[in-house]
Amino acid sequence: MIIGVPKEIKNNENRVGMTPMGVAELVRHGHTVVVQHTAGDNSGFSDDEYQKAGASIMPTIEEVYATAEMIVKVKEPIAPEYPLIREGQVVFTYFHFAADEELTYAMQKSGAICIAYETVERADHSLPLLIPMSEVAGKMAVQEGATYLKKIHGGKGVLLGGVPGVKPGKVLILGGGRVGRSAATVAAGMGADVTIADVSIDCLRYLDSIMPANVRTMYASRMQIEHELRDVDLVIGSVLIPGDKTPHLITRDMLQLMEPGTVLVDVAIDQGGCFETSHPTTHSDPVYILDGIVHYAVANIPGAVSRTSTFALTNATQPYTLALADKGWKQACKDDAALRKGLNMAFGKVTYKAVADCYKLEYTPSDELL
Repeated sequence: MIIGVPKEIKNNENRVGMTPMGVAELVRHGHTVVVQHTAGDNSGFSDDEYQKAGASIMPTIEEVYATAEMIVKVKEPIAPEYPLIREGQVVFTYFHFAADEELTYAMQKSGAICIAYETVERADHSLPLLIPMSEVAGKMAVQEGATYLKKIHGGKGVLLGGVPGVKPGKVLILGGGRVGRSAATVAAGMGADVTIADVSIDCLRYLDSIMPANVRTMYASRMQIEHELRDVDLVIGSVLIPGDKTPHLITRDMLQLMEPGTVLVDVAIDQGGCFETSHPTTHSDPVYILDGIVHYAVANIPGAVSRTSTFALTNATQPYTLALADKGWKQACKDDAALRKGLNMAFGKVTYKAVADCYKLEYTPSDELL
C-alpha cells in the first residue's frame, strides 16, 4: 500500500502523523511511504530522517494526497484539504465529526473511508488512540490554566500552589477520565486544592483510592457544580462521550456564579465543549473573556508540545496503521472489533451511529459494508 503523511495545516498544529521510526516499520512490511516536504520539522524530524527510514519526500500536499491510498495524519482535514480527498481513499486521523457539520458533509461527499482515532474502542470501553493525547491535554490544561490565572492575562492573580500562610488555588475538574486524572495529578503536584466531579460512582471510588490527599471527589450534579463554582479559580472541562457531542455542564447563566478572573479550560472543545460559552480558539489567540470569565478553548492543545505528542501518538497508532496497510481497511476492520468502531464513514455512508444521529443522517452499520 502507498501511505501518505501530509504536513498539518491547522493553525499552529506542529505534530506530524508519523515518526521516521513508524515509516521504517511500514517500509519493512513492504509498503511505500510518501511524506510531504518539512512535514516533520515542527516535531523535530527532518526530511533526511524520513528518507533514511525509507520514505519518499514530496514537495506539495497535493502530490501526497494524489499519490497515497491511505492518508495518516493528526488533525481532521480542513477546507483546503477537502477537494484533495477522493473516493475510496482511507483517511486515518482524528475527525471529531459530531462537532463539525461542514467536515461531516465534506467527507460524506468525498466518498473516503474515514477511520477516526477517537472512536477506536476496545471491549473494555477504553480508547487506545485517544488516551495518549488525553494524557498530554490533561497535563497541559493545568499548565495553561495556571498561566491565564495571572493578572496580566486577565485572571484573578492566583498562584495555584499558594505559599505558606496563603491558601492554594481551587481547581474543579469535570470528568474523571484520562484527561481528568492527568489534570488532577499535575494540579495536585503543584499543591492546588483539587476536586474531580463525575457521575460514575465506580470512577469516583477508584479516583479516591489513587489520588493524593489534596484531591477530593464529588458527584457531578448541577447543584454541586454550582456550589463549587462560587469560589473556584480554575475549571477544567474533560467530559467525553465517544463520537458524540459533549454535554454543556456549565451554562451561560452559571458564569454569574464565578468570581471575575476565574479561568475555564475546555479540553472537550473538539467534541463541542463542556461549557455553553465555549468556542474553539487557537494557539496564536488562545483565550477570550466573557462576563469576566477567562475562556481557554484551544482545539489542539497537544500541538504545542509536538515532539512529545507525536511520539506518543505514533506509539499508539502504529499497530493499527500496520494492520490497515497489511490487510486493507475492510479485512483489518473485520479482524479487529476495536478498529471497526473507528470506522465512521465509507463511500458516503455514515457508519457511526452517534454521528448519524447528530445530523439526522441515515445510519449504515459497518457490518453491512464489511
